[in-house]
Amino acid sequence: MTRAERTLVLAHRVATHLANRAFPCCVIGAAALAVHAYARATHDLDLATLVRTDRELDDLAEALRASGLDVHVAHADAGDALGGVISIDEEGSNPVQVVNFFNPWNGWVPAGKAALDHALPSALGDLAVADVPHLVALKLYAGGRKSQLDVLELLARQPPQATAEAQAVCDALGLGEALRAALEGR
Repeated sequence: MTRAERTLVLAHRVATHLANRAFPCCVIGAAALAVHAYARATHDLDLATLVRTDRELDDLAEALRASGLDVHVAHADAGDALGGVISIDEEGSNPVQVVNFFNPWNGWVPAGKAALDHALPSALGDLAVADVPHLVALKLYAGGRKSQLDVLELLARQPPQATAEAQAVCDALGLGEALRAALEGR
């Protein structure tokens, strides 16, 4: 089995732990970009979720550890945009990161919740994957020039209506100006 295949197996294991706790889950980041025809190098596979409390995040991490995985938890504080990240490592695979879009201090991140609500089921094996408009919104939410370039490359590989769909989603999430700026090269 290749490293990429082992990483997918690990992601499925993690997704199963999330599903067993009724936490939504979908692939985001570079792996999701690849599903939508824009492959770029990456070191990890990112899974989005909504976990409401630090205790639930810790319980999830402990269950992953109990299954033999190397797990590190970074909790959020009131100043964080996200609700914490769990990094999972296993020999022979790339890391899987669980990105929590629910910050116990601030509530959910609208772009993250919307991506989970509109994810394409079973788009990568058994894993749901963020659809193109919501993946664009997540990239813009992350900010930075690399994310803008990812948005441009992703949209360049989609049918023409994808840009209008992404604009509608971004407008609804308060990210419309960020998309217009990326499309205009600002």
